[in-house]
Amino acid sequence: MSGSRVLALGHYQPARVLTNDELATMVDTSDEWIRTRVGIRTRRVAGPDETVASMATEAAAKALANSGLAAADIDLVLVATCTAVDRSPNTAARVAAALGLPSPAVMDVNVVCAGFTHALAGADHAIRAGAARNALVVGVEKFTDVTDWTDRTTCVLVGDGAGAAVVTASAEPEIGPVVWGSVPGMGHAVRIEGTPSRFAQEGQSVYRWATTQLPPIARSVCERAGLEPADLAAVVLHQANLRIIEPVARKLGAVNAIVASDVTESGNTSAASIPLALSKLVASGRVEPGAPVLLFGFGGNLSYAGQVIRCP
Repeated sequence: MSGSRVLALGHYQPARVLTNDELATMVDTSDEWIRTRVGIRTRRVAGPDETVASMATEAAAKALANSGLAAADIDLVLVATCTAVDRSPNTAARVAAALGLPSPAVMDVNVVCAGFTHALAGADHAIRAGAARNALVVGVEKFTDVTDWTDRTTCVLVGDGAGAAVVTASAEPEIGPVVWGSVPGMGHAVRIEGTPSRFAQEGQSVYRWATTQLPPIARSVCERAGLEPADLAAVVLHQANLRIIEPVARKLGAVNAIVASDVTESGNTSAASIPLALSKLVASGRVEPGAPVLLFGFGGNLSYAGQVIRCP
């Protein structure tokens, strides 16, 4: 054993669809204003009976079913989220209990929008070190719980949902080295603070950082994986905003890649956005098994993490 691979994926979204036109009845905005500035058409909103843990469980159950593994095979559960209300049992433990996993290690990871790629790296490292053999990695958010619905600069962005991956030991590494870091002095640019907690951000600061500083870091992820950006079959960036995704992908130089744009129909789902978009992309059959895919998360804490994986 010298590495790990993504064996299977799954995702879950609430049934409730919130359109731009509906938002325009709640706050001073319009479909044209939202599409022009962030590229979002719709987003999903969880109901009162849908929790971070229940959505995570739905996505994880689908990934586990798609993997062909049994519940008893999973020995590590990592859940990336920044919107879980309950502290203990943590979300990972709730997912494990709901799925009947007998005795896994259970950890929540809060790196906001870069949470899933951080958690995926953690699972890869644990498997490489021999501390686990099969891991469930979930990104999940109920971001509408921390949204100020009177603030048109943020409420037009957010959505709810979950995505999950089963990661397993592999003779050949199919999850590349992670490149990660942060800009701690700029952590105030994306905040979820107060009681009750509310999401706020300095949109222009985030936009400038993402579009100018992240493309060379994303290229370094490819270098660490031994690939050129032109070799990529797909690019799945954090689905923050289409006006960030498009220039970052263009500056990266992934000229032959499909660029995921699930943000247009799902909104910004923070830690859920990458596994949600990846699961949909794979389910569509647009990317061949074994093809190289760049995953790159960024956002809160002005943190980032990325790796190249082979498509399951």
